[in-house]
Amino acid sequence: MVVDLVLQTLAFLAGIFLVIVTLSAAIRSFVLPRNETVLLNALVFRGVRFFFDLAAGLSRTYSRRDRIEAHYAPVALVALPVVWLGVICAGFTLIYWGLGERDWLDCYQLSGSSLLTLGTHKTRGALITVFTFAEATLGLLLMTLLISYLPTIYQAFARRELVVARLELRAGAPASAYTLLTWLNRSGSLLDDDDQWERWEEWFMEIEESHTSLPIISFFRSPQPGRSWVTAAGLILDTAALMFSVVEGPRSRQAELTFKAGCISVNRVFRFFDQRARTAPSSLIDENDPVEDPTRAGFEQVYDELLAEGMLLRPNRDEAWEQYHTLRGRYHEAIDFLAKLTVSPEMKPV
Repeated sequence: MVVDLVLQTLAFLAGIFLVIVTLSAAIRSFVLPRNETVLLNALVFRGVRFFFDLAAGLSRTYSRRDRIEAHYAPVALVALPVVWLGVICAGFTLIYWGLGERDWLDCYQLSGSSLLTLGTHKTRGALITVFTFAEATLGLLLMTLLISYLPTIYQAFARRELVVARLELRAGAPASAYTLLTWLNRSGSLLDDDDQWERWEEWFMEIEESHTSLPIISFFRSPQPGRSWVTAAGLILDTAALMFSVVEGPRSRQAELTFKAGCISVNRVFRFFDQRARTAPSSLIDENDPVEDPTRAGFEQVYDELLAEGMLLRPNRDEAWEQYHTLRGRYHEAIDFLAKLTVSPEMKPV
């Protein structure tokens, strides 16, 4: 008798714990206005990602992998409330058993009936009835939270992809910092058009907020296989770094702000997904550490092409290379990590 009472108490407490954990995960995912890593959500996303990566790994072409990975984020997002409801159902099953519903099957049927508001299972006693109403309320609450936040997710996705598509028009396909820099020069936007750089600054700020508070957005892929928000971010930062290092003349203050905002944004998203980087200093890069970077030959080629365009460049190539190398060290690790994480298309560094 004592053993049964202890088991019932433990089952009741375990059920309460599961319910609280699930409710906390839902609130922290869609209500709390700050970035937090939710363990239950991470387990769901990693589990779904494992199977998609397994299928994508069998593909020989990038286009095939892209088509497979394009389904990952929507499937993971749909799987999330299913897991939430499953854990809630298991939790209340334990609660009902702990309250005296002796048969496990009856407890499960009562939990499922209450959670899905079917009303097909009768309860015994006022206390159990209270819990069935509470379970039904939680089930409706979880589904309402997800449905209400779906438009928010897709609005953020649409705003992100608008800038990505506009960049493709200006930087070519495949995109390169050289192409974007020459377009800025020909359009007269290189040094005195702050509106273009300001739009990119706002885009980076939105990326930082949306991709850490709702991290699943990071894995929503662009409608076109050759596009990616990660490569777009790297393209803007590469263009700014190239402009600051090789172009002779005063810097645009707005361009400097955009570069700073971009470095902060991609590094914070990087730290959110990477446990090792989360404990690193805010600068993220130690200037004394070796940094992988594009070859000097590639930089020299771009320098010559910019000269052929008639742009006024710094005469000292060595100083220009050193400055470009230093500037790119502020963000390239984050871009490389996020590109691998989201299976983004490759982009020339310069």
